[in-house]
Amino acid sequence: MVKITDVARRAGVSPSTVSYALSGKRPISAETRQRVEDAIRELGYRPHAGARALAGRRSNVLALVVPLRAGIHVPTVMRFAVSVVTAARRHDHDVLLLTQEEGEDGLTRVADTALVDGLIVMDVQLDDPRLPLLRSLDLPSVLIGFPAAPEGLTCVDLDFTAAGEACVEHLARLGHRSVALVGSPPEVYVRRTAFAQRVVQGFTAAADRGGMSSAVHPGDPGTAREVAEHLLREQPALTGVVVHNEALLEPLVDAFEQLGLRVPADLSITAICPDELAQSARVPVTSVAVPSEEVGTRAVELLMRKLDGAAVPESTLLPPRMTERASTGRRTLA
Repeated sequence: MVKITDVARRAGVSPSTVSYALSGKRPISAETRQRVEDAIRELGYRPHAGARALAGRRSNVLALVVPLRAGIHVPTVMRFAVSVVTAARRHDHDVLLLTQEEGEDGLTRVADTALVDGLIVMDVQLDDPRLPLLRSLDLPSVLIGFPAAPEGLTCVDLDFTAAGEACVEHLARLGHRSVALVGSPPEVYVRRTAFAQRVVQGFTAAADRGGMSSAVHPGDPGTAREVAEHLLREQPALTGVVVHNEALLEPLVDAFEQLGLRVPADLSITAICPDELAQSARVPVTSVAVPSEEVGTRAVELLMRKLDGAAVPESTLLPPRMTERASTGRRTLA
């Protein structure tokens, strides 16, 4: 099968120049374009997405970049992926799912091969090393997540800072004075993943404003009992817990009850998680919804507007929506 490198060798140019000739994303001279087109014809090259780009300047494919790193909760990621795919189909686009940890090299490869019209990037870090490249690419992109410096990018996500605040403020209104956050697995914090860091910021700020005793603990689904025991040793007066870790939510409720704490009579629990998970728990959990469907749809719509040359806002923050359920109650005074 003829490859793009074969075309480049016949035309006497680089593979990236062949990509630019196919996609029209960068200007090349008429003479170089003619050499590339002659080589394509002589070799019988069939560039798939690039062929469509030659005819219509669009491949009708979007890339969803979501590296499946350690600590990622795959079921939640797949909710976002499904929402992106569903929204893209409404715009007559397919979605190429990129799950490998490739960083800038993977983005460059996809951009240079004219496979996709645009990028939607997930698992954004506060100091994400991919950001300089995303700012420089001709290929339009949208981030699901907010880095520390979002200038020059298009970002959409739940306002995770406000979500952390909302959980603490709800517990404060119920009279709780000692609270803890059980967050993402440790490796997620080591990477400085943006959504996890912003929940911590919101949780801590709200607890400090309310004069509450608070602590933050990374969580691991395999250690629910150990996490519960550690929390109670560190905060004997603990009466309110915020969980931002989907895989740990139900095991943690079970662990507290095995230790003799009734939910919500002795301990109130709130969570930041998909509504379906909160509703289906044995003790339905008061929660701030992770709006994967809305976020994915917004990301696709923003990207399609960029492809059409329309102006879009740099930042789209969705406000938190809390639903009160059976897992929270007023603090019981000893």
